[in-house]
Formats: sequence, C-alpha cells, structure tokens
Amino acid sequence: EIPGSGRAGVAALYVAMATEQVAVESAVPSLVDRYFTRWYKADVKGKPCEDHCILQHSNRICVITLAGSHPVLQSGKTIKSISYQISTNCSRLQNKVSGKFKRGAQFLTELAPLCKIYCSDGEEYTISSCVRGRLMEVNENILHEPSILQEKPSTEGYIAVVLPKFEESKSITEGLLTQEQYEEVLMKRINATTATS
Repeated sequence: EIPGSGRAGVAALYVAMATEQVAVESAVPSLVDRYFTRWYKADVKGKPCEDHCILQHSNRICVITLAGSHPVLQSGKTIKSISYQISTNCSRLQNKVSGKFKRGAQFLTELAPLCKIYCSDGEEYTISSCVRGRLMEVNENILHEPSILQEKPSTEGYIAVVLPKFEESKSITEGLLTQEQYEEVLMKRINATTATS
C-alpha cells in the first residue's frame, strides 16, 4: 500500500486542513491573532468533530466561529441554508440591544443554540454559544451568503458575538481548550482513526 493512502492518509490530510489556516496566520499575525485569543470547544454536546472556536478579545467580547475541523468546513460540504430561528418562540434575529447596559440582549448559557446550519447532503448542525453571556449580535451576512462561513470562518463568516458578564469574564474559558490542547485533540483523533484502519 502507498504510504499516506487509505484512512490514515485521509486523517492526516484532515488535520493538515484544520491546522493549515492557523499555520498561515502565524507567519504574519492577522488582526484576529493580534487582538483575540483563540479558545476551542471540541465535540460540542457530545457530537464528534463538531468543534467551535471562540475568539476572545481583551475587552472580554467573544466571537463565536466554527473551528477548522468542523464537518461544515470539510471539503465537499455545501451549505443549503442557515437559520437563527431556534424554536417557534425564539429567533436570534429578534435580539435587539440598546444602551450602555445592553438592554434587550438575549442571555445565553454555554449550551444555548445560536443557529442551525443545513447542508445539501441532508446533514444538520446546531451551533452553540459555548460561553455564558449576552448576545450582542448575529451575523446576518451568512444568511444571504452562506459560503463566507466556509471561506472565512474566523473573520466575515463568524456566527455571533457574545459579551460575558464582567465578573465571569475570567472563568468563561475554564471549560475551553487552548490552541495547543485543541491540536492534541486533533492528533488523538488521527491516532484513533489510524488504529482502527
């Protein structure tokens, strides 16, 4: 068998794609890397590979995005539609924030759903907040142009912006992974895949 072919080769390619963006960005620090700290939540709600990335700004604002390893960002996936309608009574689009004290903002728990992504292969993914706080805004651009979520997940293709409570801003990252820990998770997945093939 040719080295790098089969399941092991696919797994290696998968991690290369997931970490490629980070490698490119680390050569010349992007705006994201200069002003934000990347945190990760792996296998959100116990769903394998459904990883989220939380970009935390020094002013404690958190931008919720998809991690490079999320199934939606893998090649061959086409997004059919995205919906911020969480239930019949709750739409994240109805979030209206006003004033210094952010009145009217919806309060989110770590597991609160932000949106649903529907793919053309019939798969459906729920994106969660991963941090507790007030919903500042959702990215309506991805509703009209879902492809930007796949092309620029950590910039124009973000999902939402969440503002944690001031007193919780240090503790919100307790259940999250650092960049290094996340890369270890990706390596373990590869090893598990190669062990079973």
